Amino acid sequence: MPILLIAPWASLLREQLPLSLVLSSSALLAAALLLQLAGSGLRSDARRAAFEALCWGLLAAGLLSLLVSLIQVFLPEVPDGHWIARSGIPGRAVGSMRQPNHLASLLMWACVATVYLVDAGRLGAKAERIVLPALLFGFVFAIVLSASRTGMLGVLMLAAWGGLDRKLQRGSRLALLATPLMLALAWWGVSAWASAGHHAFGAESRLAEGAGSPSRLAILANAWELLKRNPWLGVGWGEFNLAWTMTPFPNRPIAFFDHTHNLPMQLAVELGLPLSLTMLALLGWALWWALRASMRASGSDAVVRRCAVLLVLTIGLHSLLEYPLWYAYFLMPAAFAFGIALAPLEPAPSGGSSALKRLLGAGGALLLAGSLFAVWDYLQVVAIYVPPEEATPLSQRIAVGQRSLFFSTQADYAAATTLPPGPQALAATQRTAHNLIDARLMVAWARSLHAVGDDDRARYVVQRLREFRGSEYAQLTAECEAPPAEAKAVRSFQCDPPQRDYEWREMRR
Repeated sequence: MPILLIAPWASLLREQLPLSLVLSSSALLAAALLLQLAGSGLRSDARRAAFEALCWGLLAAGLLSLLVSLIQVFLPEVPDGHWIARSGIPGRAVGSMRQPNHLASLLMWACVATVYLVDAGRLGAKAERIVLPALLFGFVFAIVLSASRTGMLGVLMLAAWGGLDRKLQRGSRLALLATPLMLALAWWGVSAWASAGHHAFGAESRLAEGAGSPSRLAILANAWELLKRNPWLGVGWGEFNLAWTMTPFPNRPIAFFDHTHNLPMQLAVELGLPLSLTMLALLGWALWWALRASMRASGSDAVVRRCAVLLVLTIGLHSLLEYPLWYAYFLMPAAFAFGIALAPLEPAPSGGSSALKRLLGAGGALLLAGSLFAVWDYLQVVAIYVPPEEATPLSQRIAVGQRSLFFSTQADYAAATTLPPGPQALAATQRTAHNLIDARLMVAWARSLHAVGDDDRARYVVQRLREFRGSEYAQLTAECEAPPAEAKAVRSFQCDPPQRDYEWREMRR
């Protein structure tokens, strides 16, 4: 984690990553490091109490997500988009995070938290006989509703945990071993309901795609090509989207990706092989140490450590297929759980513990103040896209948003796509392109390059847009297909190919 703190600043110097993206990444990584230190610095009793509090929170989040999932699938007309999120995927639950895989990972965490609370006796003396199986079935049922293939693989991980961990209570182990049967029963029930009422069942169509998503396999292949071209230092922290979009890939997936959907590949392509392999080796060693510590620990501390390791492993599985750790609501609990799993088996000296408490207390106060500021800072940008009553003119709201400390690139997107093509819109485009590029931005980028007289780069952007095979390209070049009698006297810039390919770094200026 400390190594990663340097990466955004190196990208600022080497790749011109906007300062707002550097600050937001650095703040997120520093907060995660603080939580990891907090988890590893707690003594046994405090560690158990802190982990129990985390598990209560995860259980509550899991139960609320189960309720939302049931409503989204069985009562899709009820969600209003405010109190309960609407699902944009017929027949699938997306939870309040609006992503099926994120919902499934949260439910997996809720399963682990429930096992801990039952094993620690916090849900009743006989909870492993009734409460645990009931809660696990509910969470597994919601995973089926999400149709997340990652979540279904996670259920097998739960069963493996039940088979291997002999320090759990017998009832807890049996409940975990039964989770694949719960998965099959939930699948059969939802499938029967869907067939009887002609409802959509997202899991059937999702699994029909196969074990791997073709678009994700394609993005991994593209990332591998980028890595081969930048093996030593990578493309720079936070620069994958820009590098990938502005590099010719005729067979690219047509969706716009801002991550490789695989944590090792993401680190490799952005940081280069030497640094990424060093980091992955250190991470693997730390995980192995945590596993050994959980096996050597005894009593209640062993259960705490093993459940903490399971939280890390489940989100680690997700990180091989998605990028959940780029979201604070996954990164922060994962960092804290990893810290707990890495805590020394021997109690820390009292003097060091007091010093750490003072450091963590100051860091916690700073984190709280920073979080409140980040909310306020974000609202300055939200006003651009969701204007309040009696809002100021759009240009003024954009100007305010562009002064945001953490989120100015989102305001730059609004400027790039709403201002008339020209130098000001082009500058905003080149800044926000470090964040996320989509078809609308590429059209605005090409028009602004043309407006400042850089037609060849404008044509290069149009050629990259063509690879995504979307309607925006067809609309932009529609006049190029006009019959000779209707053709303009002066041929439009987008109708001709560029004279050469541009290296993606050339498109930043």
